[in-house]
Amino acid sequence: MGYRLLALALLLAPAPAVAEVAERVTALAPAGLVLVVDAQGKEVVAQNVDEPFVPASVTKIVTAWLAMAVLGGDYRFQTRFYLDDKRVLYVRGGGDPFLISEELASLATGLVAAVGKAPITGIVLDGSYYPATLRIPGIEDTDEAYNALNSALAVNFNTINAVRRGSNVRSAEKQTPITPLAVAQFRLRGREGSGRISLSQEPAVSLQYAGELIAAFFERAGGSVEGEIATGTVPAKLEPVYVHRQSRPLSQILVALLRASNNYIANQVFLEIGGHRLGGPVSLEKSLKVANGMLAAHGLAEAIHLVEGSGISRDNRFTARGLASVLALFAPHADLLRGYDGAMAKTGTMDGVRTLAGYADTKNNGRVRFVIALKSNDEMRFRLLKTIASGL
Repeated sequence: MGYRLLALALLLAPAPAVAEVAERVTALAPAGLVLVVDAQGKEVVAQNVDEPFVPASVTKIVTAWLAMAVLGGDYRFQTRFYLDDKRVLYVRGGGDPFLISEELASLATGLVAAVGKAPITGIVLDGSYYPATLRIPGIEDTDEAYNALNSALAVNFNTINAVRRGSNVRSAEKQTPITPLAVAQFRLRGREGSGRISLSQEPAVSLQYAGELIAAFFERAGGSVEGEIATGTVPAKLEPVYVHRQSRPLSQILVALLRASNNYIANQVFLEIGGHRLGGPVSLEKSLKVANGMLAAHGLAEAIHLVEGSGISRDNRFTARGLASVLALFAPHADLLRGYDGAMAKTGTMDGVRTLAGYADTKNNGRVRFVIALKSNDEMRFRLLKTIASGL
């Protein structure tokens, strides 16, 4: 009996490797938040995990989990086109976050095939799926690309990539035509040389640029546009003559948003969660209602506090255990994250916030989930991850 009790005690005792990793974590970052959970749900390292933290861009992991659960990996955003008897083309945006130039080229080919090469007498842009009053907490009206306006109909992430030499402005991308609005916006706000700027936070500006670029690609594809570009709504009785389905399924879009940490894509996806489940127009309130309902169903209502889907707002608040639980739910889709030194992880960075969360494969403990939150030091979060992955 004594032998069995001794064996049981040895079995339940912390493994030397685990204890050593915990000591090294404390030595490297004594004030840092570090949580490591193994495949059985056991916390093998837990340091300073009781206080909520600002997640920054690791918020995108929660958005990706919600999107896969609500929309599914095969979901494709759609943009609809209508033509009236005067050959006025109506474009109804559906919140597609990936209407980039290469996608517009494909779209234009399909559109010309659907409407023919006779001149289009005008283009009317319908962005009503996103209310004009929609604003994302944390997004500011600046030239920075990460502050791009979310929109029902936006191209190239609502940004302009151009080269400026004095008053001369040209596109910085071979695949993207320069348009009058792009030139005017870059002259107004773009610095000398090359760069990418976000459009202003005015929906009308975003729609006008989308219309100009769609028209340019339509003409490249052999079509003709003779009329003006305006904003409005699709007449009630018109039926679509062409529906463009995004070539990338949601799973591929999520890979891109997680890799590039694109705030615009993240909130387009987050808004679609509410729009898809509760109907349009989209709103933060609808998406938060869906998100909070799903979090509550998993006992995470207090642990994960969202105000938007990208992490740009400091009002997002997570607990380490809450995020570790989301990582468990997201585990079937862990390959959507692309790694750091063999880990599948997402970073988050803003002033006074350095976060890192995801999955790491270890020698003795299999795949673990980890959450790291520091107040500074970019490199330290990666040193901590390396310590966890190599030591366990």
